[in-house]
Amino acid sequence: MMAEGSGGARDRRAVPGRARTARRLIAALGVLPVVAAGLTACGTEARGLCGVVVDSTSYADPATSRNDVASKVPAFAEGCDWIGFAAVTGSSESSACRQDPVPVAATRAENPNDNPMVEERVRKHRITQVVPRAVKLFDCPTEGEGSDVLGALRYVAKQLSAQRQPDRAHRILVFSDLINNRGELDINRLDLSESARSQKIKELRDARLLPDMTGYAVVVHGFLREKTSSPDRFPQLEAFWQEAFEATGATTVDLL
Repeated sequence: MMAEGSGGARDRRAVPGRARTARRLIAALGVLPVVAAGLTACGTEARGLCGVVVDSTSYADPATSRNDVASKVPAFAEGCDWIGFAAVTGSSESSACRQDPVPVAATRAENPNDNPMVEERVRKHRITQVVPRAVKLFDCPTEGEGSDVLGALRYVAKQLSAQRQPDRAHRILVFSDLINNRGELDINRLDLSESARSQKIKELRDARLLPDMTGYAVVVHGFLREKTSSPDRFPQLEAFWQEAFEATGATTVDLL
């Protein structure tokens, strides 16, 4: 920019092509460090927007379920900058049983100079808040009969949608057996033939009962843990939920 300022007008009149080339080169050289710094920051600091769903119905009874949350949530939270929560109850979407989100990453006010040590200190403190909030959802009061899994998924997806940033990972961790038996979906009575599965998923999507999880990665712990269905239905139930999550737009689904 200084070279152009000392004789920019004369150069443009005399050799306009070379002047334009020089200006482009100077601009490119000036931009490269900024772009490189931006890519480095996004790659090393920006993490995902996340949600944790905890089933407070019969799934919550075995100690294994609580142990899963205590052991698996901390590592999950390390990859998140923000975490929302939802509980599976008999009426999940309108439930009074809530936990406030945890903004894991330091805010600009907390870390105005982007100090990595400050960021790490804030993150470590915030992550200690995640497991206690998730575990509290196991003890939600009974709200009607059965489990409204879809309602909990819709509620957590709405929270993430309000925070959504297209360039960031979106991840949901679910602790549930996925035995939805409320509203328009009763897993225990569902016809699980291929055509019937497809029809039910279409009905749920058309009724806007499936959440929008476009681009999300979903991991479910405790899938069919209680094994209330006959063993020959397990593969079909797995197929149903895989197809249902795909219909929400989820990119990856792990049923564990």
